[in-house]
Amino acid sequence: MGVGITQATPSSAATSCAAVRWGSLTKATSPMTAHPLTGVRSGQHPCFDRLVLDLAPVGSGYAGYNVSYVSSVRTPGSGRSVSVRGGAVLKVTANAPMYDAAGRATYRPTNSRALTNVAGYRTFRQVALAGSYEGRTTIALGVRARLPMRAFVLTSGDGGQRLVIDVQHRW
Repeated sequence: MGVGITQATPSSAATSCAAVRWGSLTKATSPMTAHPLTGVRSGQHPCFDRLVLDLAPVGSGYAGYNVSYVSSVRTPGSGRSVSVRGGAVLKVTANAPMYDAAGRATYRPTNSRALTNVAGYRTFRQVALAGSYEGRTTIALGVRARLPMRAFVLTSGDGGQRLVIDVQHRW
């Protein structure tokens, strides 16, 4: 399922992408949240691919995250390696659980090795779940190469949040 991203003309896409601060270093904030993960989706833009983690409008706090290029992603708790296709891998950790306060799952992917279909994307190669442990959820995002990226959190009118990770198509 794709993210609703407005298609821009080439000139406005170049302007909007040039105005963004991109880089390949770690992007992180530290707050924890009780907003549980409810979904993962992706979309394409003229100059980047986008991954969105949806967080429910329950609980409190602001969703923290850590997004960084790593040599490998390991499952939280057990340390088993999670391999993904691509020339580089981003470890995406949302400081949010995949379960509610009663311990019930809030996100149950049909295929943990393909959380969203990224076939035909210019940059993304695979999105796999590493796991959720002690209130943090980790995802492995395989990308074509180590390219500039950004991460940020948006809040909806209903109080839900979205962790957004954008990876540019080129340097």
